[in-house]
Amino acid sequence: MSANTLKIALIQLGGFPTKKEAIANAVNQIRIAARDKGAQLVILPECWNSTYSASEFGKNAELIPKGETTTALAQVAGELGIYLIGGTYPEQDGGKLYNTCTVFGPKGDFLGKYRKMHLFEMDIPGKCTFSEPSVLTPGDQFFTFNIGDLKVGLGICYDQRFPEFAAAYRQLGVDFLVFPSAFDTYTGPMHFELIAQARALDNSMFVALCAPARDTTKDYVAYGYSTISDPWGRVLTRARENPEILIQDLNLNMLAEIKQQIPVLRQKRSDVYELKVKK
Repeated sequence: MSANTLKIALIQLGGFPTKKEAIANAVNQIRIAARDKGAQLVILPECWNSTYSASEFGKNAELIPKGETTTALAQVAGELGIYLIGGTYPEQDGGKLYNTCTVFGPKGDFLGKYRKMHLFEMDIPGKCTFSEPSVLTPGDQFFTFNIGDLKVGLGICYDQRFPEFAAAYRQLGVDFLVFPSAFDTYTGPMHFELIAQARALDNSMFVALCAPARDTTKDYVAYGYSTISDPWGRVLTRARENPEILIQDLNLNMLAEIKQQIPVLRQKRSDVYELKVKK
């Protein structure tokens, strides 16, 4: 990474019949993104190594960082010398299940994990009905890590619908917020890209949403259309429905420039209202 740019890759992975095949494919795609396309940070989508299904979470859950998915991701990050946001996969811990995102450093080191705070629950008859709270436990900790001077924060899918969540990360000094996200095909066309732009614009930060590819053979069909927005709220790039690797150079100079040009972050009226991060 130069002082001014960071080349990132969002990998919109397709589904596979088995967990073993899904992991092998992800590792192969990570190698392509890093070796062939030069990505320094690679990002995977939500629930990519198993079916996104309340009935399947428990069957595919593993210990983190001891499980097979975490082990494979750590190895390929170290092999390639990259930062890797491992998307999400079901975690088992103390008899509870979590939707968890893992992060790895360029030496293959496990930097930590983030557990989805806001669990997705939706009931639009004939469109989409799903309940993560029926099987999953919510996390309660923010997670950040640094790539040079760039501070990166993590959310997962439904977390992005809560403006205070992104604002809390802004308060923690985050300039790049990443959401592995499997939006549904009903709300996706209306809200997915719009939310990315809004969270980026509101907080003068880069926002990336990395989705799985669309698979109409599944009970829950993901929207696709992974996207990256800059601190002006502009869409830098977007995928479509199929498996795809998005490559984007982030111009990190924009972060200081925008804060100088439109200083909303220091003009908030903390004497009238405030946001408090509790943990």
